[in-house]
Amino acid sequence: MSFETILYEEDGPIGWITLNRPEGGNMFNETMCHELRDCMNDIRRETRTRVVVLTGSGDRFFCIGGEKSGMEDTLLYPGVLPTLEIYESIERLQKPVIASVNGYAVGGGNVLQVVCDMTIAKESAVFRQVGPMMGSFDAGYGTWRLEDLVGTKRAKEMWMLNDRLSAAEAKERGLINRVVPDSDLREETRKMAMDVAERGPFALAAIKHAFLARHGGVAGLSRVTHDLLLRPFLETNESKELGASFREKRKPDPDTFGQ
Repeated sequence: MSFETILYEEDGPIGWITLNRPEGGNMFNETMCHELRDCMNDIRRETRTRVVVLTGSGDRFFCIGGEKSGMEDTLLYPGVLPTLEIYESIERLQKPVIASVNGYAVGGGNVLQVVCDMTIAKESAVFRQVGPMMGSFDAGYGTWRLEDLVGTKRAKEMWMLNDRLSAAEAKERGLINRVVPDSDLREETRKMAMDVAERGPFALAAIKHAFLARHGGVAGLSRVTHDLLLRPFLETNESKELGASFREKRKPDPDTFGQ
């Protein structure tokens, strides 16, 4: 896969996605949003990759939010930075996504790591929400998911006071999972990803979508019932007998039910 604003690398069962706009703090732009969505969708349709790592280019920035430069000047969707397409593609992906935070995770960059299934960060990483102090906000994923991780009062504090959190503070609050020395981030991220890759992919997909079903409504529940349960059901004797009896215009054999 070849992209303009991200890099993609296959490392055995691990798919590494790198936000590749270091000169701009690895900020989202419209192209990056679409490329991340498309990359996730491509990974979703193959079985080589069992876990995805999302990180930033360089050693200073994971991602510091988004920019709308070059987008249409309208209040309608063409004028909205399509970050939701990134978050939704991470949720749709049946494979775990690990954020490897290699620097500042600010604004939409912090929301991005929140949406990922797990987060590992280097000691010098910084986490912060800044929207209200710079004329923006990221409600929805940026509030609900954050509240799930750190609690209502802590989430409001992050949005209303905009304090910086060190990696150690973020871990203590439950915002991230692990903190490692700066020089060990790549190696420790790979170890974490390989551990995940050794688990059963169907079980991981079921667990991931079960967690998401609570927020996803019909769409979330469909990930469990359609994406996970339907395909195995089609291999049962019950499904095959029902299909055969329908084609042959006869009653199905009830002895096949539940088999």
